[in-house]
Amino acid sequence: MDQDVAAWVAGLDDLFARVASRFGRPEPRRRARAYVRGLLAPIEGKNGWTLAEAAGESNPLGMQRLLNAARWDADAVRDDLRAYVVEHLGAADGVLVVDETGFIKKGDKSAGVQRQYSGTAGRIENCQLGVFLAYATSAGRTLVDRELYVPKSWIADRERCAEAGIGAGVEFATKQVLARRMLTRAIEAGVPAAWVTADEAYGQDHKFRVFLEQYRIGYVVAVPRSQAISGGLGPRARAESLVGEVPASAWRRLSAGQGAKGPRRYDWAMATLPIIREPEEGYERWILIRRSIARPEEVAFYLGFGPAGTTIDELVKVAGSRWAIEECFQSAKTEVGLDQYQVRRYDAWYRHITLAMLAHAYLAVTAANSRTKRIGTASSPSRWERSGVYWHT
Repeated sequence: MDQDVAAWVAGLDDLFARVASRFGRPEPRRRARAYVRGLLAPIEGKNGWTLAEAAGESNPLGMQRLLNAARWDADAVRDDLRAYVVEHLGAADGVLVVDETGFIKKGDKSAGVQRQYSGTAGRIENCQLGVFLAYATSAGRTLVDRELYVPKSWIADRERCAEAGIGAGVEFATKQVLARRMLTRAIEAGVPAAWVTADEAYGQDHKFRVFLEQYRIGYVVAVPRSQAISGGLGPRARAESLVGEVPASAWRRLSAGQGAKGPRRYDWAMATLPIIREPEEGYERWILIRRSIARPEEVAFYLGFGPAGTTIDELVKVAGSRWAIEECFQSAKTEVGLDQYQVRRYDAWYRHITLAMLAHAYLAVTAANSRTKRIGTASSPSRWERSGVYWHT
């Protein structure tokens, strides 16, 4: 047991050695380390008071100063975090996952807060929305980037922005644009990832998909059943119209990964889409249809892009990787206090979230070091042509 504790402390020391230079003075450097240790500790309500108590401090002023006033570069710490994750979890099967999560708040002072739909709550709430990027591989998964969504109503009120620390240079950006910024940083930093996946909010955005194609990175993104499918299928072809065209031999029962109750099994069908614009040489586009086994009327749709010859097994695996970010949100909120902050300022939000991500990454790396990697294989498909698409049977 003593050896385990020593290894845990040594691992945390190694992590903080990476980010130490981002803090200009010893005091914020030591306090940031104490902050992360507090986030990792088994304490309730990880806020300024409880984190200060865990660090042996009599009041929360020092922790509040770390988030609100101390001089340190949260974006540089984020970059160090990403490099740490790649070093320990990086793998050729890496998938970058985009999604957002809500942080329910009271009042109207917290940067970016307003009544808006929160997928976390499943309803409209007074909340902030953070857009996140997760990295998932066979070794583990964790969050590697973050952006706070600032609604148009805030950007239109510069006085309100100034009070919340939102600088004049911050302009309105959609969640899809924020996602592209994070993906650009990850891709240009050389994060080993062949695929990106995201839900309908991002998948149905044409610019988001074209952006990924320009970087030659594959994607499997959810789209609504009303998604227009162009190219030889009629001027108003919708994704849902293809369900009746799927030959029985094209359906395959596959698992999209492990869930809380075991493998997430569905019936899947994959089709190569007609060319509507020339893809990069050696790449193809597909539609992937997921059908519930128990309730066949429940179907979901995905658009895909990637290397020619990619199998349905591979696309299903990528589609299933999207749940990794939901697992990250849940564990980061319950284990390292991702949503338990008590700050209002824009920059303070980024600082808390970055330190919470650092703590979560440390847990993911520690867990990965105790696991054995398992690598699966995939079979090759045959094809069945109908209505201008090639069903993989």
